[in-house]
Amino acid sequence: MAQRIGSANLPLHYGRVPPWLADRMTTLGAVMSQAIIHHYGRDELLQRLAHPFWFQSFGAVMGMDWHSSGITTSVIGALKRGLTPLSHELGLHVCGGRGRYSRQTPQELISIGQKVGFNGGELAQSSRLVAKVDSAAVQDGFDLYLHGFIVADDGKWAVIQQGMNGANKQARRYHWLSEGLTSFIDAPHRAIEGRRQGDIINLTDQRARTSRTKQIDLLKTFAPDRIVAELGKLEIIGPPKEVRPEQPFLPHLDMPAHHDVRAENISLKRLHGNIAAAIDRGPEDFSELLLTPGVGARTVRALAMVAEVIHGAPCRFSDPARFSLAHGGKDRHPFPVPIKVYDETIRVLKTAVQNARLGQTEELSAIKRLDEQARALENHIVKGPSVEEIIAHETEVSPQYGGRSVFGIEA
Repeated sequence: MAQRIGSANLPLHYGRVPPWLADRMTTLGAVMSQAIIHHYGRDELLQRLAHPFWFQSFGAVMGMDWHSSGITTSVIGALKRGLTPLSHELGLHVCGGRGRYSRQTPQELISIGQKVGFNGGELAQSSRLVAKVDSAAVQDGFDLYLHGFIVADDGKWAVIQQGMNGANKQARRYHWLSEGLTSFIDAPHRAIEGRRQGDIINLTDQRARTSRTKQIDLLKTFAPDRIVAELGKLEIIGPPKEVRPEQPFLPHLDMPAHHDVRAENISLKRLHGNIAAAIDRGPEDFSELLLTPGVGARTVRALAMVAEVIHGAPCRFSDPARFSLAHGGKDRHPFPVPIKVYDETIRVLKTAVQNARLGQTEELSAIKRLDEQARALENHIVKGPSVEEIIAHETEVSPQYGGRSVFGIEA
């Protein structure tokens, strides 16, 4: 059996990812996934994908709109394109997608199961059940239009699916994880921290064990239609006064409607830790080992944020907007995507992963040290540029870094 791990509310945005960004997201998403698997294994990557705060940060560091519904579609698409050629090596498969691709998920699972040996029919049923629960058993006004099923060769899986509410111009993303991956189940030390950005009820706390068990028993005992009927009775009776029906019952991310990145959306101490780590470790670890002259120092700053997405604990992703300061955003928020920096980030990380596969781990270890240094420094930095100053500077020098957005190339 499985359980839903969390959810996210996002402004509903339409449109497509331009090819110049989609190609880079595919490469960066794949190589970051490889790095996570190298350091921590496949189970850890599945757990990360099932965490709504981490998933949003993952998309933001790739240059997508940091707060919008488009992150879900674009990240699932990038992983499917990037990891499919590596599926034999990594033992990981990305199925489903948006629209008609979501409906193909069961057949994809059956086909993959025949090749690698897991029970594809059983997993296809899990896929249908998860979709049914979020679309029928829990009727929250969001119609599902995306279903991504990431499964390992051993049958463990994560599901990310998303629904839309056109009237409210919102999307809601749901995260599921298969049974046996317990890092987010009884881990109060990994609870979400940071400035308040919406109400969060944390059922990963040990004190919520009974509540979780009852939820699982409900799914085991009743078919989705029976659950819907029971919910209907509750609607007639009405909830107790102390219950807030609109409050999600799992770790929940609420992204704001405003498009611009603001200081209130970012943990400044963590941002300054990223910057300080780049300054401190950059000359020692990267000047000759990995980077070419010119944009190298700026790339180390981006790498510091990439390193945190690869190595950071779940509690560090309560401010996903911070990671948009690595590679900007396709819509110029917080600034145009610095293509030269993005490409160099990919080159550095790709080289490090390729060498690590050959037993040469110096580069990948250097990237990990960026994250370690950032955490060591963030509580000791008392001064640093403001979010507004960083964004203004990046916007000013955007042409120097090959800045690009959906509006064109910066000149």
